[in-house]
Amino acid sequence: MNEKIILLDIDGTLTEPGYNIPPASALDAIKKAQSNGHKVFLCTGRNLAMLRPLLQYNFDGYVASAGGYVVCDGNVVFDRPMKPEVFRLAMDVFGRNHVFRTVECLNGTYGDNGLEDLLEGADEFSNSELLRFRRQLSETLNIRPMSEYDGAPVYKIVFMCTERSQLDEPLELLKDYFVFCVQNLESLGCLNGEVFGLDFNKGIGIRRLCDYLDRDISDTIGFGDSMNDKEMFDAVGYSVCMENGHPEMKKIADYVCPSVSDDGLYKAFEKLGLI
Repeated sequence: MNEKIILLDIDGTLTEPGYNIPPASALDAIKKAQSNGHKVFLCTGRNLAMLRPLLQYNFDGYVASAGGYVVCDGNVVFDRPMKPEVFRLAMDVFGRNHVFRTVECLNGTYGDNGLEDLLEGADEFSNSELLRFRRQLSETLNIRPMSEYDGAPVYKIVFMCTERSQLDEPLELLKDYFVFCVQNLESLGCLNGEVFGLDFNKGIGIRRLCDYLDRDISDTIGFGDSMNDKEMFDAVGYSVCMENGHPEMKKIADYVCPSVSDDGLYKAFEKLGLI
């Protein structure tokens, strides 16, 4: 088959949510695909700090921070943080509506006090982003207090709240500046989501990557599991959702492969003729 550009979400796709060690079968599949001439990139909402532990596995690059920061073969292809005035507007409206905020810069992540309590009910039935944050708070401690935020450029804001009404004003006031990705976790009594600028998302980041490589976007294959992978699925030539993924994502995917815990990536790479 033609050489492909393979794009892998991390949490819930390459790894169990919140972890940094892919299954051995996934690493084997990636290595074999690269030896066949395919290029393999991470495509993630994580910032550079959060994805850095995975760079030891020799990916060809990454589309990070929900598409706001793109690197190929060590070269920065695209770098688009939020405009400072728009970031301040978002922080203000979320704050006065008592919405918990986590801001992601390239090299640090900062969260409001009380986030741990809101995440207390997260379990294996929650979405992968919520689980990632709980595990990073309780195990890897990568999310630092908001009081330590030093004004560095921000690429993404993750939000969590208990009532839909808390998002009424943010949705109205920020609609001209941000894309909202909201997941309603009724069983946990909270809503979880993220906002990123209208001028970047995973799909835009992938297009920038293809332009840099002088490749047609029809030669891309995207693997994901969450609603924040939708822009990736919309952009790529072929989309694959994990069996453990969000029901809506499984509906729109070209193919649903076995779950991350069932050697899903390896089996999908085999089925698609990548290895």
